[in-house]
Amino acid sequence: MFSSGADTGHDNSGVSRQVLIPMRFVWPYGGRRVAVSGSFNGWLEHIQMSPMEGCPTVFQVIYSLTPGYHQYKFFVDGEWRHDEHQPFVSGNYGVVNTVFLAREPDVIPAIFSPETPGRANMDVDNDAFHRLEAVPKISESDIEISRQRISVFLSTHTVYELLPESGKVIALDVNLPVKQAFHILYEQGLPVAPLWDFCKGQFVGVLSALDFILILRELGNHGSNLTEEELETHTISAWKEGKLHLSRQIDGNVRSYPRCLIHAGPYDSLKDVAIKLLQNKVATVPIIHSSSQDGSFPQLLHLASLSGILKCICRHFRHSSSSLPILQQPICSLPLGTWVPKLGDSNGQPFAMLRPNASLSAALSLLVQAEVSSIPIVDDNDSLLDIYCRRAYAQIRLDEMSIHQALQLGQDASSPHGFFFNGQRCQMCLRYDPLQKVMERLANPGVRRLVIVEAGSKRVEGIISLSDVFRFLLV
Repeated sequence: MFSSGADTGHDNSGVSRQVLIPMRFVWPYGGRRVAVSGSFNGWLEHIQMSPMEGCPTVFQVIYSLTPGYHQYKFFVDGEWRHDEHQPFVSGNYGVVNTVFLAREPDVIPAIFSPETPGRANMDVDNDAFHRLEAVPKISESDIEISRQRISVFLSTHTVYELLPESGKVIALDVNLPVKQAFHILYEQGLPVAPLWDFCKGQFVGVLSALDFILILRELGNHGSNLTEEELETHTISAWKEGKLHLSRQIDGNVRSYPRCLIHAGPYDSLKDVAIKLLQNKVATVPIIHSSSQDGSFPQLLHLASLSGILKCICRHFRHSSSSLPILQQPICSLPLGTWVPKLGDSNGQPFAMLRPNASLSAALSLLVQAEVSSIPIVDDNDSLLDIYCRRAYAQIRLDEMSIHQALQLGQDASSPHGFFFNGQRCQMCLRYDPLQKVMERLANPGVRRLVIVEAGSKRVEGIISLSDVFRFLLV
């Protein structure tokens, strides 16, 4: 077995002292009694671990270790176990987990007390809890190497790899009444649908959650010409013309022409599609193919999104992650995501959060003005309660309804709203989660962002989205 080398330092009085680094061990796979032992205590003592409040299947303990290389193993209900999701090697004690603690780490993790109360009604999923260790800062050359390899992969693979073997794609006729169109989106759990113009014989645009928000805002505007009764007959085409007029008023006549449909073809590279999504600030692009040179008789094949492209990246590099040095870096050490400004940080950008008693109209206005797709809903301590996003279709009244009341309408995970994943609306991660874990989670359908929370208290520390990851990887 390897032994951990002791490191010493000197305090102000000149007396030699041993340097210790707090290490958080976590076993997230359940059990009745769980302990940890390792080379750091000669494999002689079982250090008992405690279940986390509100998450009884996750056991943790904080133990101070000397800098250097250590091996450890978990003792679960009388049986020695190792964590297959953490680094491990075969040794004299069988398969054991390993950890290396640098003497002077660039990143020193904050230690979270196991006694910190959690929330039983909205837990960070078990996989989000992992050991905290000091990770050396990655070099710029390693970042560029990783970016280059991902860029090469995306440039040499086409949209055809995104097409499912079977499935359905829903398109809406532009002459469909707006209210009926949004009922269809709601029932099908769709955030967006391409629009078909029968007279022109082509796809001319998309109907998205942003349209839904703008319509709700218009209904709440007392000076608006749009009424709830008119939505029964108001067509999508008429709404798009009205939306163009609104855009001219908001932008000061900057855009005086209709926006063209952003689309891609099946032979386009994944990199081109990803850049197109980022540059146009859209969540999806229709994949359209026509066998005619003039583009007549177009076929709608698929709706491409960043999550689908990210899934291809994760699948390709899953068994060769060592070729991408950035994958094991904690997200807090990389320049991506939006973080809550620290006290005294004058350069920090404002971070949009709302209380549950805020009005729904305030939430919708913030979504539009801040140009974000979701807003964390927090309590007085800034601890995460829920999240309100553009996809939250519901039968809502804008005037007196609060965010909490609107979210209650979609509380049932079996409802067709389409913004739950694994029964959870809020997908979370920790600041020390590796980039690979964050990418794997964002690659799941319906997960467009992760809220970065402090372990235990669930205090919001930031948010990381699909577009954040791709801007970091490609731009």
